[in-house]
Amino acid sequence: MATALLIIDVQNDFTPGGALGVPEGDEVIDRINELAASYAFDVVVATRDWHPPDHGSFDERGGPWPVHCVQGTHGAELHAGLDRSHVDAVVDKGQDPQTEGYSGFEGTELGQLLREEHVTAVTVVGLATDYCVKNTALDAVKEGLLVTVDMAAARGVAPDTTAAAIEELQAAGVIVREGE
Repeated sequence: MATALLIIDVQNDFTPGGALGVPEGDEVIDRINELAASYAFDVVVATRDWHPPDHGSFDERGGPWPVHCVQGTHGAELHAGLDRSHVDAVVDKGQDPQTEGYSGFEGTELGQLLREEHVTAVTVVGLATDYCVKNTALDAVKEGLLVTVDMAAARGVAPDTTAAAIEELQAAGVIVREGE
């Protein structure tokens, strides 16, 4: 039984000062680095929002979000504080201009990568709890995986949507581990 750590979208645009900064988003980095270095996981995968410049989620194109994580920009890069020496693979998501791409599984090779590594359980961390972390965790459940979200290593956009996301995750059978 192999396990994986899924580090969701710890990117410059999602941390404070970024185009779509999550409050206290940079505070997850130390815990994520601790988890990745713990050798508790057989595979460590980081995802990145990697949007084309004409992505449909951008407010200038009628979407709900400001322009963020455009392919090849500083904002789309993984945060410099994230220790990449323990990251086995980076999966780019959100490349289809017509879909939100919230889940690390949507339109990517993540599911196949985890199957090839015989992963049966994942811990999901990163940004943001109420969007990409939630959707990745829910899709991991659909993949038949045992899923944990470590809230010490995740932050949400807003308290009300984060609370609703936690309830939805728990209702789907996800283990939500509170901050340590």
